[in-house]
Amino acid sequence: MKSAAHRALARILLPILFLISGSESALSQATSPQSGSPGQTTSRRDLASPGTFDGPAELPRVHVSSAVSETPAPGKVRMVKEGSDLQEALNSASCGDTIELQEGVSFPGRFRLPGKPCDDAHWIVIRTSAPDDRLPSEGSRILPCYAGIASLPGRPDFHCSSVKNVMARIIFTGKAGYGPITFATGANHYRLIGLEITRESSGASISNLAGPEGNAVADHIIFDRVWMHGTAQDETTRGVFLSGTRFMAVVDSYFSDFHCNSVIGSCTDSQAISGGAGDHPMGPFKIVNNFLEAAGENIIFGGAAATATPADIEIRHNHFFKPMIWMPGQPGFIGGVSGRPFIVKNLFEIKNAQRVLFEGNLLENSWGGVGQNGFGIVLTPKNQMPNVCPLCRVTDVTLRYCKIRHVATGLVISNTPSGSGGAATAGERYSLHDLVFEDIDGERYKGFGSFAMVVSNAPPLRDVKIDHVTAFPPRVSFNIGSDREKAPAGGFTFTNSILSAGKLEVTSTGGAQNCAVGSGRLGPAEVLKNCFSSLTFTHNAIIGTAKHWPSGNFSPKNEASVVFVNYNNGKDGDYRLCRAKNQPPTCKDASPYLHAGTDGKDLGADIDAVEAAINGAN
Repeated sequence: MKSAAHRALARILLPILFLISGSESALSQATSPQSGSPGQTTSRRDLASPGTFDGPAELPRVHVSSAVSETPAPGKVRMVKEGSDLQEALNSASCGDTIELQEGVSFPGRFRLPGKPCDDAHWIVIRTSAPDDRLPSEGSRILPCYAGIASLPGRPDFHCSSVKNVMARIIFTGKAGYGPITFATGANHYRLIGLEITRESSGASISNLAGPEGNAVADHIIFDRVWMHGTAQDETTRGVFLSGTRFMAVVDSYFSDFHCNSVIGSCTDSQAISGGAGDHPMGPFKIVNNFLEAAGENIIFGGAAATATPADIEIRHNHFFKPMIWMPGQPGFIGGVSGRPFIVKNLFEIKNAQRVLFEGNLLENSWGGVGQNGFGIVLTPKNQMPNVCPLCRVTDVTLRYCKIRHVATGLVISNTPSGSGGAATAGERYSLHDLVFEDIDGERYKGFGSFAMVVSNAPPLRDVKIDHVTAFPPRVSFNIGSDREKAPAGGFTFTNSILSAGKLEVTSTGGAQNCAVGSGRLGPAEVLKNCFSSLTFTHNAIIGTAKHWPSGNFSPKNEASVVFVNYNNGKDGDYRLCRAKNQPPTCKDASPYLHAGTDGKDLGADIDAVEAAINGAN
């Protein structure tokens, strides 16, 4: 096994080697023992070989292994009872120890995870003292039931088989700042299990509940089956802050009550999980099988000063959710202590990240009126004002097998400068397929009522492929914008999809030099030709269209003509295509769009694959 001195030296050299090399090879050389040696690295393995792509986008190269079997703690078990000094236990723990916090007990304060010379064979586990058989099994999501809470207003039913507090509670009692958990520089190889992590209901505005201290760097930290939450009306900016960290995982956990108050609040952006800021290498990250609730962006990467870009991010099988009781005018409305509503933005947003796999997620509820315009997913490289992130990029993003519903606009792909901040580096190579967008409603959710907004200004948008999508926008299919002379978008593909045309079909985002100016007069085919220097737009069923689309597409007059199993007005329907009469039994005939894709598959998303991928996410 490596000596403690060698391990410590590797930890110091790792960020330097990574920045010099710009690749995972230096990371592997700095941290991986020889094959078969004691302590062999288990938290780094190939998810996909470099150069593996899904469409234009390269998939993540590195995977965070988060199984309990891969995070061994063979040392002593140290019990921390009510009234004991948790920080002292953290300070004195040796690599490989387990710290058990008395179940049902609160531990108030701010607690620092110290840097120690740990490795993949010697983790420090911080957990409830309740035995494993009283927690959900590994791979199953924890719920507030395990903290003695049977339900939360406006949230999905927990369906608790029992309600008992078997978690240990770590609570921040400060009147400002961040906590209760911070990572010291060099904090590594910690796993937290069965904990409730929260803050006191004090009226204070608190930022990160867990994250690095200032400019600290940390790695190999896993949040496993934790309930992390703010309070019902106080401002709590975010749960986990990932900036400055590497090899991090959040799995099987529940995040709730992260929000900022409008008009008089101390913060403007809230998230369950965020990252993508600062100057240190970031990623890989694993965010799998969580309930993620926040008023701002449920997850965001970027949006702050940075000279580094997080890479190799896996976001799978999560439930992104905003309670409708946060929307003004809804029954049971709840806002901040002043009565002001919370600032609501998007469900998922990237401003600075590369090699992202977003798969098998269910995204629900986003509205405008207080913040932005009710967007579901936003991909927008951003150099935030005042010019603090010129190297930021959004590249190699794969979105697949997801369902997005109850939003004002489904998707935004936008390369635009940030005011006077200037342009980011790149926004390109996006692969989107087998996505379902339902209950897009601009009136109810106070937004555009469109499927997708696509904007290419600076940097130019490149290599976007949208394939096998099913979407029902009521007002606009595509809202398009770019300066036709400066930044035409290149390599835009839209194929094999089923899409409602909407009342206005294709519209412009505005501006005298916009490529889509005159869209009402020109019609979709001409607008698409003007706006994309390289375009593939074919084998789509555009429902209810009255104007000329590019040749090679289909024009069913209404949804009934598509012959879905159960359209149900585009809300919680069964969007599989009928195979034949009475196949399934609700079908009166076969759909004309069976096997009609360029690949011989049915048009639209593979509904069976989507449902399988999101099964259990809610």
